[in-house]
Amino acid sequence: MKFAVLPRFVLALALLAGAIAAQAQQTFRITAIPDESPTELARKSAPLAAYLERKLGVKVEFTPVTDYAAAVEALANKQVDLAWLGGFTFVQASHRSGGKVVPLVQREEDEKFRSVFITTNPDIRSLGDLKGRNLSFGSQSSTSGHLMPRSFLLAAGIDPDRDLKRVAYSGAHDATVAAVASGKVDAGALNISVWEKLVADKKVDPAKVRVFYTTPAYYDYNWTVHADMPAARREQLARAFIELSPATAEGRDILALQRATRFVPTRAENYKGIEAAARNAGLLN
Repeated sequence: MKFAVLPRFVLALALLAGAIAAQAQQTFRITAIPDESPTELARKSAPLAAYLERKLGVKVEFTPVTDYAAAVEALANKQVDLAWLGGFTFVQASHRSGGKVVPLVQREEDEKFRSVFITTNPDIRSLGDLKGRNLSFGSQSSTSGHLMPRSFLLAAGIDPDRDLKRVAYSGAHDATVAAVASGKVDAGALNISVWEKLVADKKVDPAKVRVFYTTPAYYDYNWTVHADMPAARREQLARAFIELSPATAEGRDILALQRATRFVPTRAENYKGIEAAARNAGLLN
């Protein structure tokens, strides 16, 4: 009898393992570049994950990453299904994957995104006044916190590595604001959306920390998937984002957290300017 039970027991274990594996495959994982604090990213992602879970009919989990490079690697290696990337990290992911990533949607605001330069120093009124001073960017892989601000500095005839006293990298937009407010650096460059949110939430006093330069517009953030994702799933995802509307309580809350008016379709060609800027700045081989 003992020997008769064993095959049934082994079969049960095999079936259980198969069920667990199937359930794991059904989990849809999303991530985001850590351009803000982990608590803020978690707060922003929770309602969106719940919404997508209902729309996709599968369990959706937010998977935090340690830095921008980790977000790129996670998408390129298909460790996550969907990633919130900046324009530059999208370009990096495209290169890292051999062109096998597809941008689905972006916020309407990302069609004309901007960066701001901030300071507490009354003597700094223009980009030219930064010469010989300390400046903080965000992450080295940040579009709005490094690449585009650097690009506009170069266009203004200022080489950050040659003309500034010191260049620092805070790692995140809110950390850049904190560094400027505390006097650790003379000035900083960051995402205009985060700046406006910090001012609205009274987490920074614009009477003390002020914007002295706003960049021209450029394309930025998007939600991107791996090209191996079936077309039907891609269309389902894009539709879920585009259907978010401020006319519903859920849509209004999610859009507010994402700092979006609405989501619109995007395409890889929109980020050719970012790629060119990265090459000109020597940040993309």
